[in-house]
Amino acid sequence: MDVLIVGAGIGGLTLALALHEAGVDCRLYEASLQAGPVGVGINVLPHAARELARLGLEDDLAAVAVLTRESVFFNRFGQMIYREPSGRSAGYRWPQYSIHRADLHAVLLRAVQERLGPDRIQFGWRCVGVDQDEAGAQARFVSTVEGTPRPSQRAAAIVGCDGIHSVIRATFYPDETEPRYSGVNMWRGTARMPPFLSGASMVRAGWLTTGKMVIYPIRDNIDGAGTQLVNWVAEIETPNHQLRDWNRRGLLSDFEPAFADWHFDWLDVPAMLGAADEILEYPMTDQDPLPRWSFGRITLLGDAAHPMVPRGSNGAGQAILDARVLADKLAGLSDPEQALRAYEAERLPATSEVVLANRVRPPDIILQEVYRRTGDRPFSKIEDVISIDELRALSERYKVITGYSAQSPGMGEASQH
Repeated sequence: MDVLIVGAGIGGLTLALALHEAGVDCRLYEASLQAGPVGVGINVLPHAARELARLGLEDDLAAVAVLTRESVFFNRFGQMIYREPSGRSAGYRWPQYSIHRADLHAVLLRAVQERLGPDRIQFGWRCVGVDQDEAGAQARFVSTVEGTPRPSQRAAAIVGCDGIHSVIRATFYPDETEPRYSGVNMWRGTARMPPFLSGASMVRAGWLTTGKMVIYPIRDNIDGAGTQLVNWVAEIETPNHQLRDWNRRGLLSDFEPAFADWHFDWLDVPAMLGAADEILEYPMTDQDPLPRWSFGRITLLGDAAHPMVPRGSNGAGQAILDARVLADKLAGLSDPEQALRAYEAERLPATSEVVLANRVRPPDIILQEVYRRTGDRPFSKIEDVISIDELRALSERYKVITGYSAQSPGMGEASQH
């Protein structure tokens, strides 16, 4: 069996590595002219880190990522609401990586080129359509630069890893409605700054009504003097947004006023925003879960299958989980159509639950609950507002839904024995 992968993002590259490990021949076609990610920082949670470790990438990732030690929640007055350990500090067998997308992408791409060979991935091939017959499936391509036709490519199966603007998804759902806007716009950027809190903390602060921040380091000691590259995300409820484009440039003046007085003992947020290397703007959108992904010998994976609101660090993670399951099914079943159906049966319900959870009960539900109970005012003691048991339960519920609770089968340290 041979597999054609359309798209060489995180999901496509991970799938290629998993297929190669399983002994399934594959090749990738990417519309971009050269390797490169979109976006800035990303968190790889322990369930996805487990799959990357199975592919032999743990040391390479640890060399370029920050190993997250804790997740900390604050209100917009800088008061701590809740703190919990993350990754190995929380008893997981695998770490949580806070990493620049460029670094994650580079690790995956290098592994693909070394293990499969550089000729197995082609850049500048833009897919414009797919079709199939009883003998196989075919993808049609044009040159990204000239727009001229390239030779069609056939395989036993085709996987659409072509992201939020998936051509393959549109082939099967040509009348799909526009993306669902959550009512929240976000701006992302990076700043070079000294470590804050533990030096490996993921911070969520404030709430969407008045302004929320997500802040975490993604590169350590970038100058030999201990300076970190810190990723930040600003989120604000607003009726205004533009179409999805991970590379759209944003303006500091559009959101900075909401955070102008965020001067905390542990971080000066306005100074961090003003020191941004670049600012990107993106509307927090998703799309309703699809009834099916697989059509004969063609299926979808990652954002092409289940675009979700980017909350909870689960977009790329779910694509990585997709890749493992799909590779296992293709390696274990001789009939590609049967393998794609089995993959869909396992992953579609799971990812649909994550899409819906990200709309209403993501990890930052903790911030929403404290905002609601305090009326957006400072508190004397957090225990007067909400109990630690309630906070722990809110956090754990999301982990269970998304499959990375330390109590989930195979996730904790006990799984080593």
